[in-house]
Amino acid sequence: MLPDTSRPFHVVSDASDFAIGCALMQFDAEGRERVVSYQSRQMKPAEKKYPVHDKELLAMRYALIKFRVYLLGEQTFAVYTDHASLRTAMKSPQLSQRMARWLSFFTEYNFVVHYKPGKNNILADALSRRPDYDPRRLTRHQDIPDDDDDDDDRATCVTLGINATVSSPVLPLRQQIADAYARKVDAPNA
Repeated sequence: MLPDTSRPFHVVSDASDFAIGCALMQFDAEGRERVVSYQSRQMKPAEKKYPVHDKELLAMRYALIKFRVYLLGEQTFAVYTDHASLRTAMKSPQLSQRMARWLSFFTEYNFVVHYKPGKNNILADALSRRPDYDPRRLTRHQDIPDDDDDDDDRATCVTLGINATVSSPVLPLRQQIADAYARKVDAPNA
C-alpha cells in the first residue's frame, strides 16, 4: 500500500534473541490495517547481549529511524510492542546511559506506546524471527558433484537456510603458478 499522509500511521515492533523487526502501518478507507513498509535486521553481536527490555527499545528505535520521514512531525502516532514494561520506560528513575540516549532520541517524536500481546503482534514477531537470521540454524558443508567440464572435480556448497553459495576449491599458490605456466607453455601465442 502506498502511504496516505492524510491518515495516521502506527508502528509495530518486536525483538527476538537474534533480530529486530518492525512495520509501518495504516488503516485504509475500509478500515483494514495495511502495511506501508517492513523492516528487519540481525542484531550485532553486542546487541545480542542486551537485556530483553533494551532489545525491545532497540527495535522501537530502529523503527523510528527507518520510518523517520513518515513519522517525524506527524500528529501523535502509536507504537505497539509486546513488552508491557516499555509503556513506563520513560518514567523510570534508574536509566542506563544507553537508555538515556535512546529516550533523548525518542523525544523528537510524538508517540504513545501501547502493549500488544505477542499472540496479536504476529507481523513484527515474524519479522524479528526470520529463519535466515537465526544463528541456531547451523551452516552445513557438503560436497556436491561438479557437472561442468572445468578442471576441478568437485565444488563445495555452503548452505544456510534457503541461501546457497557455490565456490571452487582453493588451490595452493604454488599449484596456481604451475598451472598458469603450463597453460602458457601449451599456448605460447595466447
